[in-house]
Amino acid sequence: MPHIALPEGLPGIRGAMAFRPETAKPLNELVEVLLRGPNTLTPGERELIATYVSSLNDCHYCQSIHGAIAAASLNGDEALVRRVKADFQHADISEKLKALLVIAGKVQRDGKRVTAEDVANARALGATDLEIHDTILIAAAFCMYNRYVDGLATTQPRDEALYRERGKVVAREGYIAVSKTYLPAEPVLR
Repeated sequence: MPHIALPEGLPGIRGAMAFRPETAKPLNELVEVLLRGPNTLTPGERELIATYVSSLNDCHYCQSIHGAIAAASLNGDEALVRRVKADFQHADISEKLKALLVIAGKVQRDGKRVTAEDVANARALGATDLEIHDTILIAAAFCMYNRYVDGLATTQPRDEALYRERGKVVAREGYIAVSKTYLPAEPVLR
């Protein structure tokens, strides 16, 4: 049960965002840019970074929804998403993405753990400065999103089918477009 009265029927971050739409707008805009905006990493790869960090933070809602969005962005490959969460070093992903996930995992624990060697390794495997920057910002942002979801004790359904269907919609339409289904057109201050 949520710690505060959140709107019924909106699990995870959606309920928290509907409660306070004026903060939802910049949060949705940030995630739209980070996970769907122009980048040399695909949306599926960036969703895998968000999913991996959310799994390290043990945020059921975020790892489930972003895992579903990642799978939808990667031709429905749910097995790949599970493998990345469990043991990305042996997943069928590029060596560059593996190096970026090392960095993301260190940011999840403490940003100061990222070393010059981690960055040099990612660069040696083809990562650009933009990819390194965005990996670090995705990891940092998802630590915040995860703590937002879990700190309010939001509703987090266990039905994978719900996440799978929602994931397809978000992968197709984006975060800002789908947020219009649960946020008012103009935020109202409480």
